[in-house]
Amino acid sequence: MADTGEPAPDALQQRLERILLGGRRKYTRLEVAEKAGVPEVRSRRLWRALGFATVDDDEVVFTDADIEAIRTADQLMHSGLIDPSIELAVTRALGQHLSRLAEWQVHMLWTMITENKDVGTSERQIARLVDRLLPELEQVQNFVWRRHLAAYAGRAFAATDEDLSARTEVVGFVDMVGYTRLTRQIGEDELSAVLDRFEFLATEVVAEHHGRIVKMIGDEVLFVADSAVDAAEIALTLSERADTDETLPGVRAGMAAGRILSRFGDVYGSVVNIAARLTSTARPGTILVDKELATELAGFDIYEVRARRPVSVRGYNRLRPSSLRRAQERPSGMFASSQQLAAEMLGLTPGIAPAPDASAPAPDEVEDATADSSPPRPRSKRRRRR
Repeated sequence: MADTGEPAPDALQQRLERILLGGRRKYTRLEVAEKAGVPEVRSRRLWRALGFATVDDDEVVFTDADIEAIRTADQLMHSGLIDPSIELAVTRALGQHLSRLAEWQVHMLWTMITENKDVGTSERQIARLVDRLLPELEQVQNFVWRRHLAAYAGRAFAATDEDLSARTEVVGFVDMVGYTRLTRQIGEDELSAVLDRFEFLATEVVAEHHGRIVKMIGDEVLFVADSAVDAAEIALTLSERADTDETLPGVRAGMAAGRILSRFGDVYGSVVNIAARLTSTARPGTILVDKELATELAGFDIYEVRARRPVSVRGYNRLRPSSLRRAQERPSGMFASSQQLAAEMLGLTPGIAPAPDASAPAPDEVEDATADSSPPRPRSKRRRRR
């Protein structure tokens, strides 16, 4: 559908519109509703829900493609696939996601044109470029959409007895430490490179370990995973790779397990809130998990889960987090024998630290529960940017 409410387009914009919209603007809103056979009030609601500006009744801004789109959307709603009570919510979600995708694609195209003088030598050449690239973009988008549809359908139909909108999963947040301060120290190009690198790393790690990215929120990634181990590997691996990447600040993470509400590609509920709160209290380079997830992970020898003191955060008076680390390898051979002897002389069990007093956690495990979410200074490897 066409975007509206803008000044009269210039020659280049007219060329691009005819390519992107599938023809010239030649209908008013009322004419579109009549030709599509859709009530005028309904067509206006759908148009607004998609995120487009309202137009006057006599403005000629619509094309033949708009008529077909309104007709198809109306038929889809009446097919029974979409409940009438969520019709506008579905439309809004579609408009919001595709709007962000379109904005990114236009920015990408504009960057290519402005940085390559041979590409944008004339308006005609730019129009031909868009005309050539559009079918390829559509083909790639259709492929990616179908692959994600197949993957999600596979998970959904494998658990037919479970409510897909409210299911038990692990929710995790991973964010970059010192991001606000970093934005004041570097330019836009370098900041863009940092964000691109973080998004690439997050996307790669989450996919490697069978998770799903819900959204990127500036310096933070929100993901979900079906199993505790997958979630642990995502957080640990992302932390490890960020730590060894000289282009990125360090990260911290918070995770929680339980029932979540999935709605139009986003997730909601107390589990999501707890994961977010744990992230805000975590120190740089640490991963905090809630009690439920700690219990699940405690059964795996490859992880070390250590209880921390309760913390008070917004909405939760006494959260009981645990820190998550990879288990340290136990020594073997002669060195292990000497450790065994020393442990016996001291009355300790080898390889297992004495249980800490819950009221007095180890110094390196203490969280400042009263501190705000502002992270401490970046690690020394980042200070060279100053």
